[in-house]
Amino acid sequence: MALPNGSVSRTSAERTAQLAATVAAPLDPASADAPQVLHWPGRRLLVQRGDTELVVRDLDGEGTETRFPAPWPRRYGSTAVSPAADVAVFAGVHALRAVDPTGAVRWEIRHGCWSAAVCAEAHASFSEYADDRGHDHADTGSAAFSSDGKLLWAHVRNYAGHEVREEWLVLDPADGRVLARAETATVGASSYHFAHPDPAYMGLTVAEGEEDSPVLWGHWEGTTLTVQRFVEEVLLAVSPSGEHFLTTDPGQWSLYLHRADDGTELRRLDADEAVPPVSSDDTRVGWGYEAAFPYDDRAVVGTEYDAQVPRHWLVDTGTMSLDARITYPFPVSGSPRSAGPGGWHTVSRDGSTLHLWSLPHGE
Repeated sequence: MALPNGSVSRTSAERTAQLAATVAAPLDPASADAPQVLHWPGRRLLVQRGDTELVVRDLDGEGTETRFPAPWPRRYGSTAVSPAADVAVFAGVHALRAVDPTGAVRWEIRHGCWSAAVCAEAHASFSEYADDRGHDHADTGSAAFSSDGKLLWAHVRNYAGHEVREEWLVLDPADGRVLARAETATVGASSYHFAHPDPAYMGLTVAEGEEDSPVLWGHWEGTTLTVQRFVEEVLLAVSPSGEHFLTTDPGQWSLYLHRADDGTELRRLDADEAVPPVSSDDTRVGWGYEAAFPYDDRAVVGTEYDAQVPRHWLVDTGTMSLDARITYPFPVSGSPRSAGPGGWHTVSRDGSTLHLWSLPHGE
C-alpha cells in the first residue's frame, strides 16, 4: 500500500545474506579502532588503526599486509590510504602527514588546530600539545583518495585573523602540492569523505551538530574546483554508478535518495512508517548514520545500531521502499558498511572480526 510521502507499507519479507569472507582483525581490538573496508574500482583494502601503527591488508589479491608507523595516537584525527597501499595520510589535529611503510615522511602540510577549545596556535609538531588535555578530544577533519588514486581530498581548519575557517583541499598525493582550495562555510566536529567512481568528483559530509550536517559535492576539472552545498543531511553512501547518493537527516527520521548531478531529492522513505517497531514499547525507529549502496537499485541500511540484534534492511531505491529484512547465518552487530559494488561488511561486536556479505547469486 502506497503512503502519501512515497513510502510503502511495512514488509515481512526476509532475504538471507551470503557470507563472502571472514577476516580476522590484524590488531588487538582492545587497543585499536574497529577494522573497516576502503574500496575503489577493482580494489578493496582492510584498514585498522592502532595507536602506534596503521595496518592495511589487501582483500582481493594475495592478502598482502602493509604496516605504517603512526605519527600520533589514534584519537588525534583520521587516516586515508592510497589504492596501491603505498602511502598513508594521517589527517591530524595540526597537519596532514603522508608517510610510506617505513614511516618516512613524504610530505606534510600544517593547518589550523582542530582543538575543540578553538586553539589558534599553528603547531609545528604533535609534541606541542601531546600532554594538553584540551587537545585530547579535538574535532577532526578527514582525507580520502580519489577513485584512481591520483588526487587527495582533505577537509582542514585554518584561521583568517581570529576567524575560524574550514577549507576543502585538492592535493597531488605524490608531493602534497595543493592544486585547489575552497571554503566550506562549516564549523565541523568531524567529517567524512565519499569517493565517486569518477575521480573528478568527491562527496563530503560535515557533522556540525544535532541540526546541521551539510552534504558538499566537489568537482575538480583539472584547473577549477567547484563545490556545491546540497542539503543539510548526513551523506551515507554513493551508488556504484555514481548517479545517486543516499542520505538521512540528522534526526534519522527519513532516508533520502538524491541525484548526484544536482543534489535533487528524488524519493524518501520514512522510518516510522516503513519499519516495524521492535516492540510495542518503542517510541520511534530511526535510520543509522552508516549504510551501504552495493547495487544501483538497492541499498542496505540499518536501524537500532546500539541494540544487541540490530536490524538491517534491503531498500529498493527505484521505489524507495523496503524490499526485505536482511537476515544472517549468525548474529551481527552495528550498521552495514560499504565494501564496494556487490557487497557490504559488518564488524563483530568485540571488533575482532570483519565479515563481507553479498546477496545470493541472482537476487
